[in-house]
Amino acid sequence: MDLRRPLTRSLILAALLALWSGAALGRLAYLQLFRYSDFLARAEHQQQRIVEISPKRAEVLDRNLHTLAMSALVDSCFAIPSEITDAHMVSRLLGPVLKVTPEEIEARLASSSSFVWVARKLPPDTAARIAALNLKGVYFQKEDERFYPKRQLAAALLGYVDIDDKGLGGIEYSLEDHIRSRPGRMLIFTDARRRWYDGSDAKPDTGSSVVLTIDENIQFIAEKELAAAIQQTHAPAGSVVVQNPSNGQILAMANWPTFNPNAVADSPAEARMNRAVSALYEPGSVFKVVTLSAAIDQGLTTPDEVVDCEMGAIYIGNHRIRDHHPFGNLTVAEILAHSSDVGAIKIGMRVGAPKLYDYIRAYGFGSPSGIELPGESRGLLRRLENWTPISIGAISMGQEVGVTPVQLISAMSAIANGGLLYKPQIVLDLRPQVPPLAPPPAPNRVIREGTAAAMRQMLEGVVLHGTGQLARLDGHSSAGKTGTAQKLDPGTGRYSQTQLIASFVGFAPVNNPAVTILVQLDSPVGPHEGGSVAAPVFKRVAEQVLAYLNVPQDIPLPPKQLRAKRNAPPAVGLSDLADFSPSATDSLEAPAPASPANPRVPPPSVALAEGDAIAVPELAGKTVREVTEICQRLGMNPVLVGTGVVMEQEPRAGTAVPRGGNVTVRFARSVLQPSSAETRSSRAARRRLGSVGIGG
Repeated sequence: MDLRRPLTRSLILAALLALWSGAALGRLAYLQLFRYSDFLARAEHQQQRIVEISPKRAEVLDRNLHTLAMSALVDSCFAIPSEITDAHMVSRLLGPVLKVTPEEIEARLASSSSFVWVARKLPPDTAARIAALNLKGVYFQKEDERFYPKRQLAAALLGYVDIDDKGLGGIEYSLEDHIRSRPGRMLIFTDARRRWYDGSDAKPDTGSSVVLTIDENIQFIAEKELAAAIQQTHAPAGSVVVQNPSNGQILAMANWPTFNPNAVADSPAEARMNRAVSALYEPGSVFKVVTLSAAIDQGLTTPDEVVDCEMGAIYIGNHRIRDHHPFGNLTVAEILAHSSDVGAIKIGMRVGAPKLYDYIRAYGFGSPSGIELPGESRGLLRRLENWTPISIGAISMGQEVGVTPVQLISAMSAIANGGLLYKPQIVLDLRPQVPPLAPPPAPNRVIREGTAAAMRQMLEGVVLHGTGQLARLDGHSSAGKTGTAQKLDPGTGRYSQTQLIASFVGFAPVNNPAVTILVQLDSPVGPHEGGSVAAPVFKRVAEQVLAYLNVPQDIPLPPKQLRAKRNAPPAVGLSDLADFSPSATDSLEAPAPASPANPRVPPPSVALAEGDAIAVPELAGKTVREVTEICQRLGMNPVLVGTGVVMEQEPRAGTAVPRGGNVTVRFARSVLQPSSAETRSSRAARRRLGSVGIGG
């Protein structure tokens, strides 16, 4: 080959060019076809930064769809440090506005060159001050911030969230998966010189709104009266729980101390505790309800059986247990009314440890109730084989057993509704929810209906002439049990003589209970009996709640009190109360009218038209339910007094009354009537009790 020939040199040059072009094209094809994904990911890593944005949490509503927790858009401040030429100056300008040291802000800016958060979820005035500085490299991004428009209302129940809107307590935590959905994303784009030039964001999804069983107006009543009781008794802690006994739904759950979930960092951990489900305590005399109902349900005693209470002392396993008063002969009903420890112990020993243990478990003690709230305590109930010789006596009067307020109110509701234990319910609905929320489990029967009826009359006796007389309501019958439980002294391991828990658990009205209410005050100063400090709180809460729910009165008011009520100025609605102002626009709304969607007030079975005269029927011997059904069917308004069967009625049978007129019916409490076999000594003992103040 002659390289001097032009044609040869041209061919060689063309071959070299073809070889070089083929290599370049092959390399380009390799990079484009086989390494494309790898280089694209590296480019995106250099040019983009993905920042998660807090998701928009769904609302939490009360049973009337009033908002208790919501999310609102606020400004968050971020910086692109590569665009900031003088980080020291920027830090000095931002420090006073954000109320942090300039060194802290400068350290944040030095942590990355592409993106750093300067401050999250700023108040509007702070964001405006930063924007007015017009700093290069400092920008804003909208984020959702959790907001509680009612501030402290139901704070422990609702819970709170952290800076990333993750639930840390209450419903916010237990239903986190429903309320909080996938977070949003913000994409930060930078050029080759690390300068931010554009941004885009993917909006977060919204979770399911939670509808609670509580009523914000009833919750406000409970919290208001609990705060007043705390101020009066100087108790460091307490709870008030309101429940619908017919289905287990919680209408209010108030706790003290409380906190503002909008400023949770300013509150101690103790204030954020939901004491109604987490606080464990010995119930004291309230637990006698379990002991006596077990004995009656087993047919081992009756309300009018007379028991010798040994003048206030009994020996069990070489231990002497003293009563708070030297009682002699008492009926079983009086043992409950006057809260005799000796009487309850003797009844408990008759039941026996195995059966008593079974009833305690059946009432739900010793196991979680299953309420949809975090941190619930299962209570304290030792296994039967671990009971000591004196356990049967201690447990019969409410010692050696630990309960929570929600367990105790559910047990009392079982007596109020006829013997059925419902799972306490706090979540009414989730919207939207596919598939729909599962219905609550069926209730478990704890005691027979006859036993529950006898217990209701005995518990009414506690209010009428026993330790709970300060729980007597105006216009409604009520029933319940007082409790005064000693706390264990951590230093000595013995029961304290000064640190006690005062409580009252009851329901109203007696014959057709609309609400069950628990009041618990921890270590009140001064008067400390449940009958003296907790029962009055029950009275105030019950009267307001029953009026709000429009529950018909079953006890006529005395003429003097009735005249005063008629002459009183119109009652102020809850929405106008001056002592409740979460914000300038956050007053409670007036209660919505009753409707199928708002079943607070059951519709009457017939329309009561005025004017038509009807004859009053003969009601002698009828029960409360029968009288109510007859009167509603005929279009009359029954005024029910007492319990049992009809003994008197006014007007008499056959009298013509206008449709919609009142018929007053008086019932005899036959179960509580003393038996003919009652001894003279028991009558004398009760006469002595009539002049002695007895605590419960």
